Amino acid sequence: MDRHVVVSSDCHAGLPPEQYRDYLDPQYRELFDQALPIQISEMQRMSKMFLIADINAQWRIGREDDLAGAWDHDTRLRVLDADGIAAEVIFPDGITEMNTPPFGAGLSLPVEERIVPELQWAGARAHNRWLAELVAMAPKRRVGVALCPALWSVEEAVREVEWARDNGLGGVLLPCLWGRLDAYHHPKYDPLWSACEDNEVVVHFHSGAAPMEDAFGPIASPDGVHRPGAMGIYISEVVWWCARPLTFLIWGGVFERHPRLRVAVTEGTTIWVPEYLTLLDQRYEETHYSAKLGDYRSHLSMKPSEYFARNVAMGASCMPRREAELRHAIGLHNIMWGSDYPHPEGSWPHTRNQMLETFAGLPEAEIEAMLGGNAVRFYGLDEAALQEIAGEIGPEKRLFRNAAAA
Repeated sequence: MDRHVVVSSDCHAGLPPEQYRDYLDPQYRELFDQALPIQISEMQRMSKMFLIADINAQWRIGREDDLAGAWDHDTRLRVLDADGIAAEVIFPDGITEMNTPPFGAGLSLPVEERIVPELQWAGARAHNRWLAELVAMAPKRRVGVALCPALWSVEEAVREVEWARDNGLGGVLLPCLWGRLDAYHHPKYDPLWSACEDNEVVVHFHSGAAPMEDAFGPIASPDGVHRPGAMGIYISEVVWWCARPLTFLIWGGVFERHPRLRVAVTEGTTIWVPEYLTLLDQRYEETHYSAKLGDYRSHLSMKPSEYFARNVAMGASCMPRREAELRHAIGLHNIMWGSDYPHPEGSWPHTRNQMLETFAGLPEAEIEAMLGGNAVRFYGLDEAALQEIAGEIGPEKRLFRNAAAA
């Protein structure tokens, strides 16, 4: 075929906030009515606090119709077709469209004391029910990622994994931060990992959560003090928080006990991967430096980098040229390109040009792997169906050759 099959490993969708009411269990709707104005007001305040309100407002001008693809099936297909994207992995949305799920069940799935676990689960299930409907409208083209606040209850999480698979969703999103709760190397999570293996559901960690008060100061009751570099601190460290669960899964032996478990880390860049794996392998192999620390590796039969190569994929959102040039050090077959639609930091509506800037001149088979082939394999997508779609909308392979020659 003369066109690439493109799969975005990172897209977002969510209902206009008031519409989540219909997807909640009835006993939570009265409380939802009371909480919704507070939620919207809080998101508007956060948007101003993080200095993105004006940028978002300017960026939206002239794009309002296409941004409705955050919840509208037909608009979404039109936008993704124009971007050349045959299939997508769909995470919940958030501050940009003010369409985060209710009761703290957003992308970060916080575990702070203000969160009521029962309500967060209710908000997550409301989103998951709607997401299942959206996916069912184009099941060959959409991988839905269900919200799963697993840290509160492993039993509930196992049930949600099974519900997700029964309702056509291919992944679950787990919190990156666990606060005072048990981290992911705790043996109590083994039933969750087994459920994900047995139901072929991919575990996801998505960038966004971080101890934000360290950078920005008190958030619930701001003190009015400007802290220079707060955003720089946040965007530098948020990558580390997003990747941190991997360290616990690898050293905790989770991939040793669950060799079929698949984990995706999304929108956290990939440039840190070579140094990260070098560090973990050094701690695994050069034990004479750490002999006094006891036996912390005999439960692992492989090096950390080997578990990473087998079990982990990186959702490389808005991937710059530098990451493509590091592809062999990162792991060519672990990289999955993503557009981050409909977020302003994503590649839309300039996706086709950004693809050329990132991949022009690279070996065709390697471009094919990073743009879509790796995601097709990792998520078990219907390759023949996607090739047929890409035959109409996919970016032409000759463009990547021509751009390099120009």
